[in-house]
Amino acid sequence: MRGTLVISLDFEMYWGMLDRVPLDSYRDTLLGTRRAIPGLLDLFREFEIHATWATVGFLFFPTRQALARGLPQARPTYGTTDFSPYEYMSRLGPDEERDPFHFAASLVDLIGDAPHQEVASHTFCHYYCLRDGQDPEAFRADVRATAAAAARHGVVLESIVFPRNQLNETYFEILQEAGIRAYRGKERRWWSGAREGRLPLLLVRALRLADSYLPISSSACYAPEAVEMHGPLNLWASRYLRPGSGGLLERLRRRRVRGEMTRAAHTGRIYHLWWHPENFGRSPERNLAALRDLLAHFHSLRTRWGMESLTMGELARRLTAGQGAACEAAPESAVALSAR
Repeated sequence: MRGTLVISLDFEMYWGMLDRVPLDSYRDTLLGTRRAIPGLLDLFREFEIHATWATVGFLFFPTRQALARGLPQARPTYGTTDFSPYEYMSRLGPDEERDPFHFAASLVDLIGDAPHQEVASHTFCHYYCLRDGQDPEAFRADVRATAAAAARHGVVLESIVFPRNQLNETYFEILQEAGIRAYRGKERRWWSGAREGRLPLLLVRALRLADSYLPISSSACYAPEAVEMHGPLNLWASRYLRPGSGGLLERLRRRRVRGEMTRAAHTGRIYHLWWHPENFGRSPERNLAALRDLLAHFHSLRTRWGMESLTMGELARRLTAGQGAACEAAPESAVALSAR
């Protein structure tokens, strides 16, 4: 198997920040995100990038009325209403035109119509799988509501990204029943896992931040044979692409990503880069220019070593079908969302 670049984006709009920042302080970022997404798709088209867009199910709807009809009966009952978007319904505008912060059906269609883009799940309500007040019944209802909302856009879901990386392995059977092939797990570093739980939180955060710019950890790419072949495949994250900051830090960040991408291409490994499109909302032009630099580097790696770009769904099919199997061999219903 050749080196593989996987890109996944957590598409949330305000639903991912509901419990963190007031909408008034986030409006400009969200409006900038709506400008950045067409730019992202243009870059992906130019460099033939296959990308996975993990989309909050609420965003599939064009109006508040349509969303109300698509809500599941079983819902999480978190200990605080700050985490529950179902407690927030009365504040929504009537439609996407008048409330571009909570509805994004037009953007979902724009992504789905672009070549080589996979529309995936970020759960229906930005579901927190480890919070008190949620259970398997509510999660199964959430999965079904997401699938139904996606189907209205002609999308068959194959991949999922768990909000806030709250992975609950007891839900894997539910995901498999729904046809989910892959999820994005947490980055793996020397301080991860049990050791992370023993280190001070501030130290862990400092290590993560420093590692974005300097070689604090080893290369983040991984071999295809390291992916366990049972249940939904864990195509774990390699690197979070931080928003562009300009100056020396920006140059260091890009050099770090280019170096890891080069190693993946040279050794036939997987490199999974991820971010939120909302990260590009504050300075769309600067962030798109920085991304162009990284994608141009990928293009040189594809030319030199045959590095590939695959969605999470495509890579999952490739791995489960055996090395070298063509993605086109997958059923048409599965390919439709990622290669139409």
